[in-house]
Amino acid sequence: MKNSTRTISGTAALVMAVTIAATTADAKGCIKGAIVGGAAGHLAHHTLLGAAAGCVIGHHEAAKRAKEEQEQQQPQEPQQSQPAIPAQAPASSKQP
Repeated sequence: MKNSTRTISGTAALVMAVTIAATTADAKGCIKGAIVGGAAGHLAHHTLLGAAAGCVIGHHEAAKRAKEEQEQQQPQEPQQSQPAIPAQAPASSKQP
């Protein structure tokens, strides 16, 4: 009975944490990470700690992925090397 009460309260806390995290404006990756972290933490008897860590890691990974996608979408401008000496106009030939 004691273990089922812990499981129910842990699950309820996890659901509340996920719900609260989902309402923040920048929660990308947090929900998925919290679910995975909560499941892993449950095996080690630290469900809430696992969910919190999973949320942080999931958010970090999602932000990193978004940054990489943004860099790929930006047009890459080729860098042209400028000559050290400016080109001189060709000498004009005089015509009589």
